[in-house]
Amino acid sequence: MGEQWIALVVAGVGVVGTLGAALLTQSRADRSKRLELRAATEQQRVERLHAEAVRVAERAEQRVRERIELRRGCYITLNTAARHYLTAQVNLSHALRGQGDVESCLQELEERRISFRAAYAEAQMIVPDAVLTDVGRASRRLNGGYGTLKRLMAAGGDPATQSELASFGEFVDGGWALLTVMRGAMRRDLAIEDDADEAEDDGEGVRQG
Repeated sequence: MGEQWIALVVAGVGVVGTLGAALLTQSRADRSKRLELRAATEQQRVERLHAEAVRVAERAEQRVRERIELRRGCYITLNTAARHYLTAQVNLSHALRGQGDVESCLQELEERRISFRAAYAEAQMIVPDAVLTDVGRASRRLNGGYGTLKRLMAAGGDPATQSELASFGEFVDGGWALLTVMRGAMRRDLAIEDDADEAEDDGEGVRQG
């Protein structure tokens, strides 16, 4: 009888051991699965955060590109309008000295002045203050030239008027110099490298066809 009990005990221990091993194995498998799921969830969270960060960075970069393109378009318009405005002043000064039709040159000047005013008004809303300072200097110079020519026209054929017209070229030279400074400020704002000589010939004191 004792041997039978021993056999039963041994068998029971074996069964318990087997069941225990199975339960332990299952517990470890469940734990590993939970860790894998937790790691996968964390990985997905990290990937979502990274994707969102990339989208935010891309949107920010897009906004920067859009602002640069907006300023670039404004600069092109303003630079062109300023050059045409000054050239129209040169043309009218020549006409007042008998080298062209005064009425057509005056009409051209008025049109160029209006175009420049519109471009300058746009620049005031878009252009950084550092650039707008140089733009403002050029604007004051151009408007000063316009006022001078209108005053000389009102004075008619006064000898002093002819003398002032003869010296108007010096005023024009100063105007081209300020436009060069303005253009340089614009190019720096757009981060455009310019190895060429900035003091290029801006002397557009000839009639444009």
